[in-house]
Amino acid sequence: MPNLLIMIYAAYENQLKENNAMDFDDLLLNMINVLRKSPDTLKHYQNLFKYILVDEYQDTNRAQYIVINMLAAAHHNICVVGDDAQSIYRWRGADIRNILDFQKDYPEAQVIRLEQNYRSTKNILAAADCVIKRNHKQLQKNLWTQNHEGELIDIVECSDDREEAARIVDTIKTFLKKSEYKP
Repeated sequence: MPNLLIMIYAAYENQLKENNAMDFDDLLLNMINVLRKSPDTLKHYQNLFKYILVDEYQDTNRAQYIVINMLAAAHHNICVVGDDAQSIYRWRGADIRNILDFQKDYPEAQVIRLEQNYRSTKNILAAADCVIKRNHKQLQKNLWTQNHEGELIDIVECSDDREEAARIVDTIKTFLKKSEYKP
């Protein structure tokens, strides 16, 4: 199997080269190489992008982190928006350290915590906060809402993701049978 993967990847790389193309990772890695090898190019882009805003910063990968920091190094005019408790893309390379270390990277940055929740009820927010507080590495926050208490939540223990999905489907089916809602 490893040989097959090597062959598939080599064929993929050949196709990219033949088509004068790059994938997303290539774009990032080649950009880093160009910026490192050409100080004039780096300076040009640092002056072109004097102000940098990154949304969903918790979902950036290490290569994106390097590019962002290279571009921001000249002016330190950087604003990132994100929530360490909502990092969901580790499977595609997101590195939570990027947001956790932001204050270390930019000690002069002002941190504005958006702790008020406008969508969830107090019960849902309290349950989510209990889960979040178990994270070993996190940015401290005190979540709150002015919304009503809301219904009590059900806690369901499942052995794996498939059982969890099946239980959710069963719950939805039961709800639909008892109500006027349609799927």
